[in-house]
Order: sequence, then structure tokens, then C-alpha cells
Amino acid sequence: MTGQETPANGRVVVLASTRTVITLPDDVLILTPATIVISPATGKILSVTTEVLPRNAFPAETKYQDYSPKLLLPGLVDAHVHLNEPGRTEWEGFDTGTKAAASGGVTTVIDMPLNAIPPTTTVAAFNKKLAASQGQCWVDVGFYGGVIPGNAHELMPLVEAGVRGFKGFLIDSGVDEFPAVSPKDVALAMTTLKDAPTTLMFHAEMLPSACTSADDEVQRTEPVLQPTGAPGSYSTFLNSRPPVLETCAIAEILSLAKLAPQLHLHIVHLSATECIPLLRKARQDGIRITAETCFHYLGLAADNIPDGDTRHKCCPPIRSQANQDRLWEEICDIEGCITTVVSDHSPCTPELKLLPPHLQSIHHHGRRPKPPRLDSGIGVETPTNEEVVATTKNDNDDDAVDLLKPDPVEGTAANGVGLEKSPGDFLAAWGGISSVGLGLPILYTAASERAGRGDAAPTIVDIVRMCSQETARQVGLAHRKGGLRAGMDADVCIFDDEDVWTLQQADMRWKNRCSPWEGHTFRGRVHETWVRGHKVFQLGGENNGLVGGRPVGEAIVERRTC
Repeated sequence: MTGQETPANGRVVVLASTRTVITLPDDVLILTPATIVISPATGKILSVTTEVLPRNAFPAETKYQDYSPKLLLPGLVDAHVHLNEPGRTEWEGFDTGTKAAASGGVTTVIDMPLNAIPPTTTVAAFNKKLAASQGQCWVDVGFYGGVIPGNAHELMPLVEAGVRGFKGFLIDSGVDEFPAVSPKDVALAMTTLKDAPTTLMFHAEMLPSACTSADDEVQRTEPVLQPTGAPGSYSTFLNSRPPVLETCAIAEILSLAKLAPQLHLHIVHLSATECIPLLRKARQDGIRITAETCFHYLGLAADNIPDGDTRHKCCPPIRSQANQDRLWEEICDIEGCITTVVSDHSPCTPELKLLPPHLQSIHHHGRRPKPPRLDSGIGVETPTNEEVVATTKNDNDDDAVDLLKPDPVEGTAANGVGLEKSPGDFLAAWGGISSVGLGLPILYTAASERAGRGDAAPTIVDIVRMCSQETARQVGLAHRKGGLRAGMDADVCIFDDEDVWTLQQADMRWKNRCSPWEGHTFRGRVHETWVRGHKVFQLGGENNGLVGGRPVGEAIVERRTC
């Protein structure tokens, strides 16, 4: 037995399984039989025993459950989620977003600084977001701050206020309140944060014409061309976002890294595998840089995306099957540059997706509602889909931006400009993938299929490392999140790896039930989720599975120390 002994009064919760992923004192993860003793009063794990202790080993009043042979895992930490509240709450909110997380074994989400209005770029805006979150969170929620031109003086106050890291764009974000940063802005952010215990993250896409310090290989790449082909063809959209946008941005970031040698740098939602050699070499040279990829890049491939199915649009884009295979190889390498896998849950209203008629399905409360206001947050009624398209920006939210602006150097027309915005139009549709809470089934299913073919595939221990342990470390929460060990938060996920099921719209718990994962069959499903010693979700349970009856999640605002 490790950690504290069971209290004499026996008022504990005991969870056990013959297959449990626990964290050893040296941070090594192992799959083993285990019994976890939890204090609901403190929300902490009291002890971990590497055997399944019987029910009679505990006082009669103990709440005891042996889940064998299901997997008992640490709760997932999804370090890339857009909850969009306040300001664009019709896209997503704390209540629905964290319910979806809980249903998938995610016990902590880290909220991105956009697309809320105001974005989290000042302490005042952060306080508004915290106020909006009160009483709505079903899991714990941490927060990122944003880096935009002119807010460098806000960065250290945001660190003091408890944000877990910062994110900036090297290309238009798609929303006016979160403009892209120039290399000078990046340099200022790096020097401002160089001694802070934080992570500076980047949406790493950059127009080659704006890339001034890339290496020779990047500079020799052909310039991005205007899209040619039908706007409803996925290949047209894919060709408009070539890998050079990612390699150019990463080269720019690496050229500035010397300004802050101790600062942790991070690339969000890495898509193009051409970036991997750049990042590997940088790490070998001592630069503190990591990257994440997303569940949709590992489970979806451009080769299989039907024309017109704009549910698949995101930026950087979902690339080829060959590219995906290389991503899998990298995440399977413990020394690889991709250390975490996240959802990048980036939702919007279905109308903004410009779905073709055959995908405009019915909600359980009727047809999908019209958005009550425009993406700018102005309170204007939008009675028709055509008016939404005509009046909103065509480039979309974080992680789904489009090159719909004039090229800053060439001055040429941007892709999509002047094109008819019709259903199924990839160039005009808003981007982003909704998937918070689906990560574990997505990864486990794909990994099982790959292992069955003899391809590189992570084990369940590897999945826990990438989706719980390392994501917690990325945001400075490894002392309490992402593992099953005495003294840590009692965040637990019960996963049945033999449960085969097909995702239907009714299974989606995020606000707008639109996702490319609809209709996919998965192997493995979360059956229960515990947050700090309280069961918050049980598959098939009362209150649509939210068995706790009330939100128990907390806003994480402790100042980061590492």
C-alpha cells in the first residue's frame, strides 16, 4: 500500500479493478490490479494498493466497487477546449461543454482564450469568464490567456491570476477581437514571460510571404496559390492549407526561441508531419518545445472525407492517410516531439457549418435552432442561413481559420472571396471539430485497429500518458491531476474496452449536435466518471447520466509554479 492509511471511521470510497493504470512514485505508469481509497471530504486519493482488496477488508459503511475487468484510469485532462462563454454561448457554454467532457472520462478541461467575448487577454476579461463559470462546471476547468498585439503588459498579471499558459496566432484567427501577432509581438511575449512558470503556445500557421526567418528548405517552398476547384470539394480546401503554412510558422517560432531559453514553448494542433523534423532537431538543440496533435487528425483522413461534408473542416486541415500514419508513429515514440493528444473541441452553430441538406438532421427538441446573434456578438436576429453567411466573417474560429483575407504581400484576392456561399462549401463554412469527451474511444478504437494490422499503436498506458499525465504537466497541474497516486485529486474514469457502440446525435452532450464523428462505431466506452471523489457521470444513469445532480467542478485559479 502506498500513501495514507484508511481513516479509522471508514468514511471512504473504494474503487478497485484487476486492470488499473496507476502512477508510481517516480512518475512511471503501470497497468496493474489495484485498489484506490478515496476521501470524499477532501477529494483526494488516500492510498493505492497494487492488488484488489476484498469488500470485507473495509468497514461496513464504506462505499466499495470492484469494476473488474473494466479499466480503471485517471481522469483525462483535455488541454485544448473552447467553451466560448461568455459572449458566444450559443456556440458552447460551461454547462454543456463540461457535461460532454464528463461523459467521456474527462475530469479537467483547459479553456482556450477565444472565442469568448471578451477573450481572455486581460485580467478584467478573465474575471468576467470566471464569473460566468460559477455553478456551471461538471468537471474542473482551467484557463489559458491570450497573446495579441498590445497586451504584453497584461501577461504577467494573468500569470499571477492563475492562467495555465498563453496562446497566440501567427495567422488571422478569424475573430476581430483576437488578432494575429507579428514576430515582434512574439519576441515581446517571449521576453516578458521568459522567467515565468508558464507555457507559450502557438497556432502555427503562417503565410510564406510573411515568413522572414525560415530556413532555406521552407523558403524554397512554392508560394501558396489561390484555391482552384469546386468549393464543395474537400481537396480544394485541403490544397489551400498546405504543410508549408505550418513549417513556416514553426521555423519563425524557433528562430526567436533563444530570447527565452527556459520558457516552455508549445505548438497546438500539429497536423503536418513535415513539421516533425524541425521540432525534433530543435529539441535536440536544447529548445524547450513540444507539440500536441488532435483526435481528429489521428482518426480521420482526407482520403475518406466526402465532398460537401463540412463537418470535417478545421485548420490546420485533416490531411492524408499517409500523413496520419506518420503522426501515429510519432506519438508511439516516447522520445517524439508530440507529447499530448487533445480534442480541440471548437464548436459553432450548425448553420455556420453550411451543412448540405442531407446532413441537416433533427434535434431532440426540433430542428436545429437559428443562432440568436452574429459571430461578432452583436444582438442581431439572423432569420435565414443565407443571412448568416452573408454577414458573418467567412474565416472561422480558433483552430479553424481560413485564408479568406487578401495576402498581405501579394495583395491578391483571398480564397473564397466572391464565391457563392452555398451548403457544402468548404471555403466558406466555419471550421472546427466538436469532440470533447470522445477522445478515449477514438484513440482506443484506432489504436486497436492499428495493432490488429501490425502497425505502430499506443497501449492504454501510452494513451493515459498522452491524455492525462502529460496534458496535466503541460498546464502545471501534474501535482494533482492526471494520475492515480496518493495525494492526487481523486479523478477517475471507468472504461469498458469491450463495449462496442455507434455514436448517434442523441449521444452528443455538447450544445450544438454537429460532429463528423456521428455514425462512427467505437470500441470502448466510458461508463463512469469521478471528479475529486464524487461520481458525476454514469452511463445510463438518472438525469441523463449526470448522476451527481449538480455541478461539482471548480475553476482552477491556483498560481502555476512549474
